[in-house]
Amino acid sequence: MLFGKRALPRFIGTTVLASMLAFAQTAADACTRVVYLGPNGNIITARSMDWKNDVATNLWILPRGTERDGEAGPNSIHWTSKYGSLVATGYDVSTTDGVNEAGLDVNLLWLVESQYPKFDKGSKPGLTIAAWAQCVLDNFATVDDAVKALETEPFTIITDNVPGEQRLTTLHLSMSDSTGDSAIVEYINGKQVIHHSRDYQVMTNSPIFEEQLALNSYWKQIGGTVMLPGTNRAADRFARASFYVNAIPKDENPNRALASVFSVIRNASVPFGLNTPDEPNISSTRWRTVFDHKRKLYFFESALTPNTFWVDLKQIDFSKETGKVKKLDLGPDQDHTFAGDATKDFKEATPFQFLGLHT
Repeated sequence: MLFGKRALPRFIGTTVLASMLAFAQTAADACTRVVYLGPNGNIITARSMDWKNDVATNLWILPRGTERDGEAGPNSIHWTSKYGSLVATGYDVSTTDGVNEAGLDVNLLWLVESQYPKFDKGSKPGLTIAAWAQCVLDNFATVDDAVKALETEPFTIITDNVPGEQRLTTLHLSMSDSTGDSAIVEYINGKQVIHHSRDYQVMTNSPIFEEQLALNSYWKQIGGTVMLPGTNRAADRFARASFYVNAIPKDENPNRALASVFSVIRNASVPFGLNTPDEPNISSTRWRTVFDHKRKLYFFESALTPNTFWVDLKQIDFSKETGKVKKLDLGPDQDHTFAGDATKDFKEATPFQFLGLHT
């Protein structure tokens, strides 16, 4: 089923305010993703990774031609990667963020409302949620290509507890490409829902994306120069990021545009060490990534290092014949410091294993 750009609900005033107050009482892990639509095809995607403890992230180079499966036991989907990718892992058992050599950017963010389909012997082949983003990066060059394939629901997402925790992994996925196209994929009440439009530049966490759009319409009526919500809650970050990503100058200088986008994602970040006693799952920003789709530069910024570095995809050998799996060890809490272009700092490594059902 195709879900295009959805019309916003007609109710805005009291209903939306009531929803905002109800949402303010819920806890959610905090991440933000924004897409900047600049002149001359200058498209930039940024995201923050917010988590209550070390998510054990490292950067990996994964060449094309790799055989993978859905890590769901005997009934797993199988594929061979068409595109090489550069990814940021979670606990070195999942792809949480990444880009491929074609310029497609994929991000996973927390969504507590997620409910995935039942997986049994009669289901379509299974795909561990740990490899959901990787499957998209491996197989598609554009958002439109990915959406057309995902609409056929070729797999069943399976999920498990967060490593080291007793809570289910509940995520939604965003995609953006070098044309500025965007899509958000969620599983609501066990059904896949896809929101596909260039207009969908921002994604945060709860509530579900359709409700985020409705909440944001309230703040658009007020106007960001008059007042913007300032808390670390997802709905407030959505409103701030939506305003700022379109308010910043559309500079033709790519470095100035990059600086503006960094400013936006930093503005939507949660200060490191911040603790909200009555909302224990609102978390510090651990790291940020910014991808310049046109120049194919992937920037990484840790909260615990003094500077930002980048990886140049144009300098990476992604070929099946000579490309190698390589790792950039970011250290505990991503506290290893790298400067400037870190492409040559990657070291050949054994591929990480996606978390899944191993029977």
